Amino acid sequence: MFAEAELTDDGFLNGRLRIAQPKGGYRAAMDPVLLAAAVPAKPGESVLELGCGAGVASLCLGARVAGLRLTGLELQAAYAALARRNADRNGLSFEVVEGDLQAVPAALRAQSFDHVIANPPYYPAGGGTAAADPGRETALREATPLAVWMAAGLRRLRPGGWLTVIQSADRLPDLIGALGPGAGSLTLLPIAARAGRPAGRIILRARKGGRAPFRLLAPLILHEGAGHLADGDDHTAAARAILRDGAAIQL
Repeated sequence: MFAEAELTDDGFLNGRLRIAQPKGGYRAAMDPVLLAAAVPAKPGESVLELGCGAGVASLCLGARVAGLRLTGLELQAAYAALARRNADRNGLSFEVVEGDLQAVPAALRAQSFDHVIANPPYYPAGGGTAAADPGRETALREATPLAVWMAAGLRRLRPGGWLTVIQSADRLPDLIGALGPGAGSLTLLPIAARAGRPAGRIILRARKGGRAPFRLLAPLILHEGAGHLADGDDHTAAARAILRDGAAIQL
């Protein structure tokens, strides 16, 4: 478990959520906030997050939509404990199960969910320089193939349920290939740092058993202008509404 001296106290959604995160381990930034904003959950529905880390995505979603049944699956015990602590601190109900999505615990295998969300590791196995912190390395570098993440998510969905994933844009072919025939009604949102720049991230939403045509949306632009010119917030109005006010992304 993390000692107090190893943690920082960070604000999300303009301070609406206070989240403890490790100083040297995996630290959530805007990606889990964007993921939470893209989930079409309604009050009373159930949500499972695969690889929930310190709980930022699920807690941002719970702060936006009241009355959700939130569940997380997390491999690393220290992060699972941190997610529970963050949920308690923010007054949100969040059941966090410690376990491996390659061998989902029996308690989760017996359940189905309206939504499954995930922010899988962006970097493929092998190559590159490993992170000095083991927890950060586990969170960022793929040890479990994307196909296993997607299969685990689809198995936990009820028929007609939604799978929402954020991923590095260069992994899109792998991500779509990993979905297989069990998912359809795909909607893709590119996310670009600035207008005219290539997308660095994508959000993909798929429906279990869906048959609607594929939809490619206009990109979400995060920052104003062609480049960062001065200190301060240069987020676009759309990005600011999501990151600060907890607004939903309409997919």
